[in-house]
Amino acid sequence: MRRPEPIQDPRLQPIREKVESGTRLAAEDALLLYETADLLGVGWLADLANRRRNGDRVFFSANQHLNPTNVCVLRKTCVFCSFARMPKEEGAYTRTLEEVYEEAAQATGAPTSEFHIVGGLHPKLRLSYYTEMIRGLRERHPAVHIKALTAVEIAHLARIEKSSIRDVLIALREAGLTSLPGGGAEVFSTAVRATIADRKLTGEEWIRVHREAHGLGIPTNCTMLYGHVETAADRVEHMTMLRDLQDETGGFLTFIPLAYHPDHNELGEELGRVGTATTGYEDLRSLAVGRLYLDSIPHVKTHWPMVTPYLSQIALAFGCDDVEGTVVYERVYHEAGAQTQMHMPYGALVELIRGAGRRPVERNSLYQVVREEFEGLSTGASLGAAPVVHAA
Repeated sequence: MRRPEPIQDPRLQPIREKVESGTRLAAEDALLLYETADLLGVGWLADLANRRRNGDRVFFSANQHLNPTNVCVLRKTCVFCSFARMPKEEGAYTRTLEEVYEEAAQATGAPTSEFHIVGGLHPKLRLSYYTEMIRGLRERHPAVHIKALTAVEIAHLARIEKSSIRDVLIALREAGLTSLPGGGAEVFSTAVRATIADRKLTGEEWIRVHREAHGLGIPTNCTMLYGHVETAADRVEHMTMLRDLQDETGGFLTFIPLAYHPDHNELGEELGRVGTATTGYEDLRSLAVGRLYLDSIPHVKTHWPMVTPYLSQIALAFGCDDVEGTVVYERVYHEAGAQTQMHMPYGALVELIRGAGRRPVERNSLYQVVREEFEGLSTGASLGAAPVVHAA
């Protein structure tokens, strides 16, 4: 019996020829990938590109999220954010270092290989707070990598210290920083940022921080927030800027499309979107287009706390090769209405990947292999039965 043609939209055939020959896609190709109704064709192309690079491997990390503070000077201007608080606002918190270490102590005896640390732009926390935190975490957990502070936080610390971005990054690296997360990028379009994140770093400034980090040998991730007021053209412009920097430095490890959540934030109310979310159609397309257009970035990650473990599992057939990690206390997106669990057991992540017919590989922050053999591992809770962990 003849197999069905994977591409239904004939306009995608030239893109298929480029993907099969390893030719880089142009911006107009990416726009077509967003426009076409042939989502399965786009996914098939992305899977082809991903398998060529990563085979049937799917990466995950045994990681723990730490959010030292939710106090943020951009509370009133980042209208898409549900996490930030003003210093005296109800729900505002700032952890002492000992409180951070106490929360991180869950890594003791666990397979944790990464601390993921992000928070608000606190007006009074100095660089020394973060360098001492990182040193303390490394002393207590020497085998755990530390991925910490977005470009926005780095630039904020440079302003507070009246220092350069470079000097802040050097101080953090010397304290034990391993890599930078990709947050704060949102969408680089000037018009979009004026609407959703006025006073935040411009796209060019975000790129500048990551360029500086790459020059210092600090690898980073990159993101794009989609599903709010941006257009397909805005997304392609954003990814083009990421691709250009990657061509220059080679410092990006992974691209993570982030789905906008509209609950408990001003933008969601203005758009009439409270209680809704991006569609699975949007989520899968964003991942697939990212894999096809960002040909020089090694990995594309689906963030299961944002789009559900089940959709992340499907995403593994749409160009994704990373499903995030165990997480342990995801606060940022749950404040915005995410309905997923705040933690996934290690074994459930392995089960998620195997269930999609792929080969699980535990990695650290630098995508170095930690573990590839999982025979005899108890998968623990099912994907839908991860224990609910409430934020402290």
